[in-house]
Amino acid sequence: MSINPMLYETQFLGFTPQTCMLRIYIAFQDYLFEVMVAVEKVILKKAASLPDGGMSAVQLRGSTEAFLRFMRERFDRLFVKMEQVLLQLVLSIPPNVLLPEDRCHEKYPQSKEELPLLQQEIGQLQAQYKAEVGAKQALLAELEVQKVIQAQLKKTLRWFDGLGDAHGLVGLGEMTAFLIQHSDCRAPWTRPPSASETWAASAARKFGSELSRGKGGQPK
Repeated sequence: MSINPMLYETQFLGFTPQTCMLRIYIAFQDYLFEVMVAVEKVILKKAASLPDGGMSAVQLRGSTEAFLRFMRERFDRLFVKMEQVLLQLVLSIPPNVLLPEDRCHEKYPQSKEELPLLQQEIGQLQAQYKAEVGAKQALLAELEVQKVIQAQLKKTLRWFDGLGDAHGLVGLGEMTAFLIQHSDCRAPWTRPPSASETWAASAARKFGSELSRGKGGQPK
């Protein structure tokens, strides 16, 4: 019997090829024994009907055992050749064939030595992903602040329009200076202004100054 474990074939077939060959060998022996017992009974029956009594049961059993040894020796030699053929051509998987669960090894043929490098690369990618998520959250928070500031600026511009309708058109610079001088303009903000709010206020002052210089800042 072959001593090659043939683990890959066992994984695919669900049984070891050597076990299959052993069962074939045992099945043939059992069949041979059963046939020889039946033949022995027939010979004894025929021998009993002979005039001279034929041969005794002891002599017949000796002849049967000698014939059985001869058959087993012949079968053992033939079985060795049959086992080699079946294991190589029938019960073996070619080296170029992969099981469905092993297809990933064909696509990613990395060895065990490369595993630490892959794990290190995965750690770096995870760190980069966390950094990107943190930056995204910071940008979203800043966007929400910008939306609040934009809404406040729109409210202030509507207030400017109302002042212009009530008191006549004045320069944007003068309106901005007027609002900055009064604390009521800063009342809605109960916290220190952020960098975005400071930039928006500075841009409004600059825009108002340029608009006043362009139009003279005088009412019609």
